[in-house]
Amino acid sequence: MTPYHAVILDLDGTLVDSNDAHARAWVHAFVDEGFSVSFAEVRPLIGMGGDQLVPRLTGVKPDSEPYKRLSNAWKDTFQRSELPTVRAQPGARKLVEELRQRGLDLIIGTSGDETVMETLLMRADVADLIPQRTTASDVDESKPAPDIVQAALKKLGRKPGEVLMVGDTPYDIESATKSGVDTVALRCGGDERLDGAVGIYNDPLDLLAHLDELPLAGAART
Repeated sequence: MTPYHAVILDLDGTLVDSNDAHARAWVHAFVDEGFSVSFAEVRPLIGMGGDQLVPRLTGVKPDSEPYKRLSNAWKDTFQRSELPTVRAQPGARKLVEELRQRGLDLIIGTSGDETVMETLLMRADVADLIPQRTTASDVDESKPAPDIVQAALKKLGRKPGEVLMVGDTPYDIESATKSGVDTVALRCGGDERLDGAVGIYNDPLDLLAHLDELPLAGAART
């Protein structure tokens, strides 16, 4: 098996426990715009970007004024009411430190709002460890479209077979698979629909304990 030389790290659910918080913020935004959408309807779609989630639940198109209002309401509610509750997933910083120590190239693979992303990276305590990121400005469509992974591959300067994705939703796996990239999935995001991953672990700390099971190009941990 070709060793992995680089890792694309998802952020929400993978490095921080923000998935439920995002779902609650979207429900609040929908109510503000007059849509009756429940948490139970929103939660399974967390992992998609708003450009995918909103049309599926409401029919509102991403290039419309109602979408802009929904997106702004989600961001405002998330930052004001939900962000204070978000914490790093167990072992998030330790995992990233180890991946760096092994000489692997790292990049955050998300199409999230840049301001929110930076705050979440600080919550995960990894902002200083991962200088490379994809952002909403790098892609036309969010996960499960392949745009994010393809943008990450371009920034890394790597072939798909040289790169591993670490995520927590089926949308991470789908986006990576469409790009020819393998995925390791973490259960800590609260989603069990992880078929297609080459490995499934509980959280970053669990993955850290099993890194030597993966064909990583860097030196094995001592």
